[in-house]
Amino acid sequence: MLDRRSLILASGAGLAAAAGCAATPQPKAQAQAQDLGATSVEGILNVRHFGATGDGTTIDTPAINRAIEDAAARGGGTVYFPPGKYACFTIRLKSKVSLYLEQGAIIYAAPAPPEGTSGGYDHPEPIDPSYANYQDFGHSHWRNSLIWGEGLSDITIAGDGLIDGTNLARGDGSYNYMDDPHYNGTGNKAIALKWCRNVLLRDFRVYRGGWFALLATGVDNMTIDNLMVDTTRDGFDIDCCRNVRVTNCHINSPWDDGICLKSSYALGEARATENVMIANCYVTGNYEIGSLLDGTWKKMPPSFAPQVHGRIKFGTESNGGYKNITITNCTFEDSQGFALETVDGGDLEDVTISNCTMRGNYSSPIFLRLGRRMRGPKDAAIAKFRRILICNIVSSSSAPLLPSIIAGIPGHPVEDVKIADCYFHQEGGAPEDLVNRVPPLEELGYPEPNMFGDLPATGFYIRDAKNVEMSNIEVAVAKADPRAAFWLQDVEGADFFRLRVPGGAPSFHLTNVSSFRNFGSLSAPERQIESVKSTTIF
Repeated sequence: MLDRRSLILASGAGLAAAAGCAATPQPKAQAQAQDLGATSVEGILNVRHFGATGDGTTIDTPAINRAIEDAAARGGGTVYFPPGKYACFTIRLKSKVSLYLEQGAIIYAAPAPPEGTSGGYDHPEPIDPSYANYQDFGHSHWRNSLIWGEGLSDITIAGDGLIDGTNLARGDGSYNYMDDPHYNGTGNKAIALKWCRNVLLRDFRVYRGGWFALLATGVDNMTIDNLMVDTTRDGFDIDCCRNVRVTNCHINSPWDDGICLKSSYALGEARATENVMIANCYVTGNYEIGSLLDGTWKKMPPSFAPQVHGRIKFGTESNGGYKNITITNCTFEDSQGFALETVDGGDLEDVTISNCTMRGNYSSPIFLRLGRRMRGPKDAAIAKFRRILICNIVSSSSAPLLPSIIAGIPGHPVEDVKIADCYFHQEGGAPEDLVNRVPPLEELGYPEPNMFGDLPATGFYIRDAKNVEMSNIEVAVAKADPRAAFWLQDVEGADFFRLRVPGGAPSFHLTNVSSFRNFGSLSAPERQIESVKSTTIF
C-alpha cells in the first residue's frame, strides 16, 4: 500500500497534462517516489490530469468521471483529489475504484442549471409502479445524487476532505424536492448506493448532505468509520443492508435522524437489515448547521425545540425487519432518544443496546413500537418484536411529559424485553390531570414517541407487552410529579427488581396485568400478583 507522501508525489506528476491524458506518473515523479521507498505509483489517478480545475466554479464532473472510468478500465485504482474545490454534478462510481479526498479537497455540489436548460444531476431512475408507493420517493431513487453507484463491489471513499452538498435539494432547507421530483437537474443526496458490496467510507466530512448524507440500500459488507456529518436531514440511512459497521462518527442532524436503519420495499422485495454494529458514535440535533464542523457549537434557538431530531432510529420503513443488531458506547446530546419501530410487517428481533449516555432528550429516551401501518404488499403479516436487551444507559434532563415507551398492539405484543442497570432522569412537573389519562392505541399511526400524546408515567409507559424484565433501574424527576413511575396495561409477565422511584407518587399503575412481581426495591412496595383486571395503583 502506498504511503501518503508517495501518493501525493504520484498525484502531483504532470499537472500540466492536457485533459483526458493517461494518469501514469511521469518518470521523474516515479523516481522520486521510489527514492521514498515506494515500490510503485501505479493506479493513482489525479483528477487534475483529466482536466479538473478545482476552482469552485468550473464543472469538474466530466473530468472526474473520466478518471473513474479510466481506473475501472485498468482493473481498479485510486482517483485522487488534491486540495481544491471541485464543483460537480453527478459523480458515477465504478467497482474496484476508490476516491481519495486530500485535506483541503472539497467535492462541491454545484447549483442546478436554470430551469429549461440541459445538464445538472442525473435524473431519478424509473421504479416499478407496483411498489413505488411503499416508501417515500427519496428512498426509491439513487441516481439523482452527487455521488452514486449501483451493482458495484470493492469501492471506497476516504480521506480528510469535505463533501459540500449545499446546493442539493433540502441542502438549505428551502426547496422541497419531494413536491417536485422531476425538477430539472436537481440532486437530493450526497452519496447513494444500491446493491453494492464491500464498501468503505472513512475519515471525510459532509456538510449539508441533502435529503440523505448517505443512502445505502441493499449494501452488504459496509464499514463507515470516523465520518463527521453536519447536515439538514438524515445522516446515514442504512436500508436493507447486511454486515454493516458504523463506528467513531459524529453527526449533527437537527431536522431528521442521525443514524437510521430501515428495511423498505425499495428493492422490490422485503429484505432485512441485519448483522449491524453501531459503536462509539455521537449524535445530536440541536446545533446550527456547520457549527459541528467549525467547532463553534452554536445552539439552535429555543423555538426550534419541537423539531429536534438527531437520534439513532430503526424505521419507519420496516417491510423486511431488523435482526441481530448491536449498539454500544454511543453519546446523545440535545436530541431524541433511541427509537426501535416496526410497523410494516418486518420482524424486529435480537437487538442489544449498551453503554450509552443521553443528555437533554426532547422525547422518550427509549421508544419500542410495534404497529400495523402495513405500507407494503397486502399479504404481509403483522411483525414480531422480540428479544431486546438494553443495559447501562444513563439519560438526563428528558422531556417532562414523555417517559420511555414499550408499546405493541392488541394481540401482537412487544416480547422478551430486558432492561438493566439504567438511570432515567426526567424533567417531571406534569399536571394532576395526566395521572388517569388512558392514551389511544393509535395502531395505524405514524410511529413517533408523541403519537399517544402526553403520558401518565414518569419512567415507563408499557402497553401490549409480554415478558418484560427490569432490574437495577432508577427513575428520577427534577420536579415533583404525580404520575406513577411505571404504567402498565395489557401486559403478561412483568418482573421488576431493585427499583428506585420518585417519592410522593405511585410506583405502579396496573390494568389487565398478569404474572407481575416487584421485589428487592427500597422505594417501591414489594408485590407479587398473579392477575389484575381492574386498575391497581401502589
